[in-house]
Amino acid sequence: MLQVNQLGKTYRSGQRELTVLQDISFSVADGASAAIIGPSGSGKTTLLGLCAGLDRASTGSVYLNGIQLDDLTEDERADVRNRYVGFVFQNFQLLPSLTALENVMVPIELRGERGAEKRAVALLERVGLQDRRHHYPTQLSGGEQQRVSIARAFANAPRILFADEPTGNLDAETGQRVEELLFELNREAGTTLVLVTHDVDLAHRTQQVLRIRGGRLVSE
Repeated sequence: MLQVNQLGKTYRSGQRELTVLQDISFSVADGASAAIIGPSGSGKTTLLGLCAGLDRASTGSVYLNGIQLDDLTEDERADVRNRYVGFVFQNFQLLPSLTALENVMVPIELRGERGAEKRAVALLERVGLQDRRHHYPTQLSGGEQQRVSIARAFANAPRILFADEPTGNLDAETGQRVEELLFELNREAGTTLVLVTHDVDLAHRTQQVLRIRGGRLVSE
C-alpha cells in the first residue's frame, strides 16, 4: 500500500538549507498497521505528510496504492488523497462553522457522491456520537472532536489512514478509547494504518515500528 524509497526533504531558509529527512526507505503492506516514533524534531510529522501527499519530497519517491506521488501536480495529489487517504490530526482540524455531521459530510460531498448525510450519520453512530451530530466543535470535548475527525477520516472509505499524534491532546482515558476505535476500524475495514506517536505502548500495538532520529530511519 505504501512504498517509500530513499526519501529526503530539505527546506531553504534564507541562504541556508535545512535537511529534515534523508535517505528513508520502508514499505507498509495493505491492511497492516505501522507506527513512526522518535524524539521531537526528528522529522516524523514531515515524513507522514510526504507519505500522504500533503507535501512533495526533495529526493526519493513515494508510491501510494501503486501511484507515484512525486510525478503528480498538487491537484492530482489532492485527487489521490480524496480517493484513497484519510487523515487524523492531533489538533482535530474541524471546520468551526460546521456541525459534527456537516464536518463528516464534507469529504463525501467533495467526491460528488449521494447519500452523504446518511453515511455521515452512520459513521457518527459508529464512533458513539449520534446524539451530538448537530453540535459545533466548540460544543464538543477534545475526545468528542477527535472522534468526529476519525469519522470524517473514514467518510471516503480510505485505503490508508494517516494519524498524527491522534491521542496527543487527550487525557489517558479518552486517548485509550480513541486508540481502540482506530484499531477497531483498521481491522473491520481492512484500512492500512500509519500513525505518528510519542506513546511507545501505542506504537507497540502496531505490526511495524519505524524509529526516526535526526531525520534518518534508525530501526524498523
